[in-house]
Amino acid sequence: MNNPIPFDNSYVQLPERFFTAQNPTPVTQPGLITVNQSLAEQLGVDLNWLKSAAGLEVLAGNAIPPGASPIATVYAGHQFGSWNPQLGDGRAVLLGEVVDTRGQRFDIQLKGAGPTPYSRGGDGRAPLGPVLREYLVSEAMFALGIPTTRSLAAVTTGEPVFREAALPGGVLTRVAKSHIRIGTFEFFAVRQDIDGLRLLAEHVINRHYPNAANAENPYLALLESVIGRIAILVSQWQQVGFIHGVMNTDNMLLSGETIDYGPCAFMDGFDPAQVYSAIDRGGRYAYQKQPQIAHWNLMVLAQSLLPLIDTDQAEAVALAKAALDQFPIAFHDHNWKGMAAKLGLTNADQADEQLIRELLELMHNERLDYTLTFRHLSDPANHRLLPECSLPWIEDWQTRAASQATGKPDYALMQSINPSCIPRNHLIEAVITAAIEAGDLAPFHALNKVLQTPYRDLPLDSPFTQPPRPDQIVQNTFCGT
Repeated sequence: MNNPIPFDNSYVQLPERFFTAQNPTPVTQPGLITVNQSLAEQLGVDLNWLKSAAGLEVLAGNAIPPGASPIATVYAGHQFGSWNPQLGDGRAVLLGEVVDTRGQRFDIQLKGAGPTPYSRGGDGRAPLGPVLREYLVSEAMFALGIPTTRSLAAVTTGEPVFREAALPGGVLTRVAKSHIRIGTFEFFAVRQDIDGLRLLAEHVINRHYPNAANAENPYLALLESVIGRIAILVSQWQQVGFIHGVMNTDNMLLSGETIDYGPCAFMDGFDPAQVYSAIDRGGRYAYQKQPQIAHWNLMVLAQSLLPLIDTDQAEAVALAKAALDQFPIAFHDHNWKGMAAKLGLTNADQADEQLIRELLELMHNERLDYTLTFRHLSDPANHRLLPECSLPWIEDWQTRAASQATGKPDYALMQSINPSCIPRNHLIEAVITAAIEAGDLAPFHALNKVLQTPYRDLPLDSPFTQPPRPDQIVQNTFCGT
């Protein structure tokens, strides 16, 4: 078989200062954990080959498939607000790109594939735990309907990775519409490489926002398009209680996909100030701050694009500011309408915002589980499972819903957008513990299967739906680098 992966590479056609040619570093004894069959079929990747010994060699970084052009890309970024002028793929190698069965272009990247020139002294490897976490959460996000990078495969390396202790290693095959970040634009902007900035912007327009090419000001249209897409993305995070944990500018993609599932978490008990990431000691990326951080990151993108938006800096700033001013408006519009839909209000108006605020305040005061509260509200038979103190709010909600044509909340809609199961922190930790301490991957496969149908009804006592017991609560999550 000559081309088991139908590569069609474009980023490597950009000048050499955009990346470094870099092969993965081979490992001693790779083992296959899982292959994503539906994603492989979508990408036109030969599934039988992917599961074969030859496919495993490629997934582990031991062999380069025909048509691949392995590179590590360079970028910069603001990390927790602090500027770093050069970052880059420190433990990832982009094998190349494919055009899927729908005509969409995707990157195929090996994460944990060994050191690159951007590793900054690191070993370029990934412990098995973060590989399993990213596979589970990225595929769960896809099943929830939230734009995300995806996972094509996961393998073990047969080699230890040394962190606080020796841990088994793994490699994740990550798929994204592209890995171009706000930090990629920062890299060229800070060097005043206007030609590089223009080439990058044109690549992104052609790849992600082709309509911007026909605009009077294509680079302003690019900024406006990214702003709109990120407003939707972050509102979707908020609506499922997802906390990214490390919203640095190098972790925000121009494609509008969620990337980097290191210290991420889904909330259990609702708390707007919730932080899980162990490295976010100041709460910069708390749940309630995610919209304003996204706005801040977009401001950084706008600053990078100023030389392209207009040669007159004052005019460029005015145009960029007008575009940025639309982000809070767009986010707010998507968010409150999404929250209203979670309550089955199909004729929502802005007066419903008060009802939503009252529910969130009740949930916060009573530390109600975010996911289960909305799921229980989605079925009148389960309203009894909510605490007695919620009854006055439920009466107000049902009175409001009585004004709809059906005279009640749209329960079918609610059940289609309020998940019954999410990748809860304690479930992921149990999967990782079983894999590392006992070499048992059965819990990983079981959880992954359930997460593919998050809106399906499960028994009320299912371990996949229950919040953690006090002794199971995960207080901190880690990036795993």
